[in-house]
Amino acid sequence: MPAELSVGRADESDAPGVGVVAPFDFALDRELWRWAPEDVSLYLTRLPFFTTPVTVEMAVAVADRRAVRRATRDVLTPRPGVVTFACTSGSFVSGVAGEAVLTRTMCEAGAPVATTTSGALVEALHLLGVRRLAIATPYIQPVTDRLVTFLADSGVETVASEGLGLLGNIWRVGYEQVVDIVRAVDRPEADALFISCTNLPTYDIVEPLEQALGKPVITANQVTMWASLRALGRYAVGGGALLGVPLPLPVA
Repeated sequence: MPAELSVGRADESDAPGVGVVAPFDFALDRELWRWAPEDVSLYLTRLPFFTTPVTVEMAVAVADRRAVRRATRDVLTPRPGVVTFACTSGSFVSGVAGEAVLTRTMCEAGAPVATTTSGALVEALHLLGVRRLAIATPYIQPVTDRLVTFLADSGVETVASEGLGLLGNIWRVGYEQVVDIVRAVDRPEADALFISCTNLPTYDIVEPLEQALGKPVITANQVTMWASLRALGRYAVGGGALLGVPLPLPVA
């Protein structure tokens, strides 16, 4: 092996990675990797398995502090530069205060920087100047209602919401069904649309939807990776207006 090639690979392995704490049923590892630059690794770990369907109770259980603390510690071995809690419902179900507790829990467990899907969503909406949002979810209504409340408490009005009413197997939903629900929920007064749940595939449809609807489309996996990579001073790879938001200036 040429010496210069060997050195190049060693340099890549030294690049900060992203630690991902995901629910036990998360099935879209490949989609997360697609948002990452080639030299950034993802280190995924799963939260404990349980049999509860996708309800408010499941979302609360997924965000259990003890489990999140343990998973964060598990994923720190390869020394990621940031750890993210990659679950939308688990990070909004207990409101703004609950999201802050999750972030604090990961930091107390040793994460150098901690982000969550719902916290990233709020940051993205504020940076894009979005005040009125339409949301498409795979959830039953009580879970979707928790998202609406979380957004309201974060200064964002939900002008329309639509859920698929699923209690499981969310990752089996295809692009066509996601596109249909987004088109159904769009309203002229919505500044942007959000597709909730990290178990919904969205990578290839963000840009086409934005072109068709004429407004930003934000998705759970997109915003999760955007915020994680942003914490590393990097841009996510893919489509969508969100990915064009400039990185913060370095502290002098």
